[in-house]
Amino acid sequence: MNLNLLGLCQAPFRHGCRLLALTAVLPIGLLAAENSHPGTEAFIDSMVAKHDLDADYVRKTLAEAEYKQSIIDAITRPAEGKPWHEYRKIFLTDRRIRDGVAYWREHQDLIAQVSARFAIQPEVILAIIGVETSYGRNTGSYRVLDALVTLGFYYPRRADFFAAELEQFFVLAGDEHLPITELTGSYAGAMGLGQFMPSSYQAYAVDFDDDQVRDLWGSLPDAIASVANYLHVHGWQSGAAICVPVSIDEDVTVADDWPARSNFKPERSIDDWRQLGIRPGTDIDGSLPASLIELELKHGKQYWLGLQNFYVITRYNRSPLYAMAVTQLSQALRQSYAAQTEVVVSAEQQR
Repeated sequence: MNLNLLGLCQAPFRHGCRLLALTAVLPIGLLAAENSHPGTEAFIDSMVAKHDLDADYVRKTLAEAEYKQSIIDAITRPAEGKPWHEYRKIFLTDRRIRDGVAYWREHQDLIAQVSARFAIQPEVILAIIGVETSYGRNTGSYRVLDALVTLGFYYPRRADFFAAELEQFFVLAGDEHLPITELTGSYAGAMGLGQFMPSSYQAYAVDFDDDQVRDLWGSLPDAIASVANYLHVHGWQSGAAICVPVSIDEDVTVADDWPARSNFKPERSIDDWRQLGIRPGTDIDGSLPASLIELELKHGKQYWLGLQNFYVITRYNRSPLYAMAVTQLSQALRQSYAAQTEVVVSAEQQR
């Protein structure tokens, strides 16, 4: 169903909405009574002051949100908390590769157009979609409103982040005329084929089918192109490597502060890493900046140098495990797609 056809949620916005971050951390308490959430009035005041929303509309909408303990349970045990050797097995599967190639062939014209427009390799776009939603098979069954209220009002560790996303969700629903109480997504409130949070939807979603609407549910062109645009805006370098494996000199002990732990922005040149005993396994320009990536194997650790494109993928998801899974899945998709293409061409030539 194309949700934009419903044309809801426009009336409560009396004036234009601006993308502003929520500045106050909302109070967090125990499980709220039915139709009441701790922090509701503070949130309403903020929405009225910042975006000129109708207070009764915001209050009524929040009252329809349901606290979900399953959401709290899910966010406290994310897949990114696993070691690499376990995380990899979730996403680098024969089925995910096979399904990705089939999806590529089914939508090859569209994917080629998106790839050309945004200068992103098609296999990378597909790998993002494959890791996020298994090519659209699992886009999430939680109401986005429930997810963002639960995490914004009942999860102190990241309450400020999710309260800000709830704010942007209200703004987004008004800007795009979306039914705010009906939209579904992940336990974290991520939406659509590429699992965009509300703020990312606002900033990076695009109207690729030129119908004057950015629709990440009902428009496959918009959904695929929005993933590519996200990477493009964050500085993807077309045709450049994502990361390279490294070996470490026997007499070198990796210092605790060498591997990237949070930002993953490449700042030290590859030649500098060589001087520290970190040696790339492939021939590559030594002047390129790179970050050292540490992955936990079943026995021991594995190291890579992450380049600019690796950093860009971590802007989509801040985990190096995620970025490496996308990288390796994209490589597997490219190899499998090329191999199948050769078989088809060979069969046609023999006719």
